[in-house]
Amino acid sequence: MTFPKNFTWGAATASYQIEGAAHEDGRGPSIWDTFAATPGKVFNGDNGDVACDHYHRVPQDIEIMKDLGIDSYRFSIAWPRLAPQGDSQREQRGYDFYSRLIDQLLEAGIKPLPTMYHWDLPQALQDKGGWANRDTAYRFAVYAADLAEAYSDRVDKWITFNEPWCFTWLGYMSGVHAPGVKDMDQAIAAAHHSALAHAEGIRAVRAINPNVIIGQTLNMTNYIVSDPNDSELVDLARLQDAHINRWWIDAEQTGHYPQELVDYYGPKLQKVLLPGDEKLLKIDTDFMGVNYYSDSFISAPGPEDKAAMDGGPHPFPQRASGKVPEPTTDMGWPITPEGIKNLLLRIKRDWPQIESLAVTENGAAYDYPVENGEVNDHLRVEYIAAHLEQLSQAIDQGVPLDAYFAWSLMDNYEWAEGYRKRFGLVHVDFETQARIPKLSAKVYKEIVASNGSNIRGIVESIRV
Repeated sequence: MTFPKNFTWGAATASYQIEGAAHEDGRGPSIWDTFAATPGKVFNGDNGDVACDHYHRVPQDIEIMKDLGIDSYRFSIAWPRLAPQGDSQREQRGYDFYSRLIDQLLEAGIKPLPTMYHWDLPQALQDKGGWANRDTAYRFAVYAADLAEAYSDRVDKWITFNEPWCFTWLGYMSGVHAPGVKDMDQAIAAAHHSALAHAEGIRAVRAINPNVIIGQTLNMTNYIVSDPNDSELVDLARLQDAHINRWWIDAEQTGHYPQELVDYYGPKLQKVLLPGDEKLLKIDTDFMGVNYYSDSFISAPGPEDKAAMDGGPHPFPQRASGKVPEPTTDMGWPITPEGIKNLLLRIKRDWPQIESLAVTENGAAYDYPVENGEVNDHLRVEYIAAHLEQLSQAIDQGVPLDAYFAWSLMDNYEWAEGYRKRFGLVHVDFETQARIPKLSAKVYKEIVASNGSNIRGIVESIRV
C-alpha cells in the first residue's frame, strides 16, 4: 500500500466552527449567529460565540498541526469578518487576522488551503434574500477577488465553496441549517445562484491572479437501492444522485444541470435561469474536492417510516426510507469505507476531464472520555484507517487523487448539533479550551510520516 510521493496530508476546519471572537475586531453578524440565537434551532441553544477560541489561539493550534506533521491546513475565511455588511466596506482587522494565520502556517512549513465560503453568510446579505437573491452571486465574486488580491501572493490554491448542497438545500428547503428557510422556490434559486457564484468567483480570482489553482468542494455519496427491481426506488435514487452529486459538477463542466432535475423542477427553475446562464455556469477548474462520510441507502418504507416522513419538507416524493446498516457513528451515519473508493472511481469514469481530486473531508463523530489525560478513540482510528486503505486502492486503479484532509483537526461546533458531536483528532474541553491530541491524532501522525505505507501495521501496533 503506497501513496504518491507528492501526496498531500492535511486536516480541515471551518471558521464559524472554531474561531469564536464572534463580536470582536469589527466582525459582522452571520446567518449562523442569527440561526443559533433562534430558540429551538440548535441543540442546547449552543452558538459559535467562543467555539474553540481559535481566533486567540492560532500559535498553539499551529503547534498542534506541526506535531501532526501535516503538509497542508484547510480552513475557511469568515466573510463577515472581512466585509461585515457583505458590501465593499472592508474590515482591515479581519484581513490582518488571516494574513497572520497564513504567514504563521507558511513559517511552520504548512501550506494554507483556504475555503472562501463555509456557510457563514453575512446576515446583511441574507436580509436581502441571501443565496435566493442572484445579486449574492455577484457579491461573492467581489469578495473572491478581494481575497485573491489580499492573499494570492502567498496562497496558490483555493476552494470557492464547501458543500453548496448543504447551505442551499438544508438552509433554504429543510430549514435545519441557517438561514432556516423552508421554501422550494428559494432552495432552487439558491442552488442555481451558488453554481453561478462558483464560476463568477473563479473568473474574478483569475482576473487578479491567473496562476492560482482553484476548485470547489462537494459533499457526495453513493445511493444504494434495496431492491433494484423497484422502479420507483431506482427513479428516486437517480433523482437524488442528480440532486446531490451531479448538479454542481454538471453545471461547472457543461453549463447545464442534470436533465432529470430540469424536468422535475420545471417552471420553478426556469424562472431563475436567465438567457446566457449556461455560458456563465461553465468554468474550467483545476481540481475538485470531495467530502465523503458514508453511502446512502434507499428502501421502501414501512408504516412507521411513512408517519415519520409526512411532516418534513423534501424536494422529491417521500416513498423511500433511509434505513441504514449497523454499525453507525454518533451521527447515525453508516460506516461504508468501500464507498469512498467506489465514489472516486465513479468520478473518474463519469467526469474524466477532472484531472485532480482531493478528499477534503473524511472523518467520524465519536465521543470518548478523557481518561488519565488520554482519549483512546479506537473507533475513529479504525474509520480513518479503513477509508485510507480504500483510497490507496482507488489510486492504484488510476484515480487522480493527490490529497487527503481529515475532518476535523479538533472537536468543534457541529452546526445544528451544537457541541455534542465530536469529530476531532484533538479533544477540546470547551470550558477550559484545553487541547488533548487523541489516539487518532497519534495514529494519523504516524500514517502521515510513513506516507500511508503501513496503515494496518500502525493500527495493529496500537492494539498490542
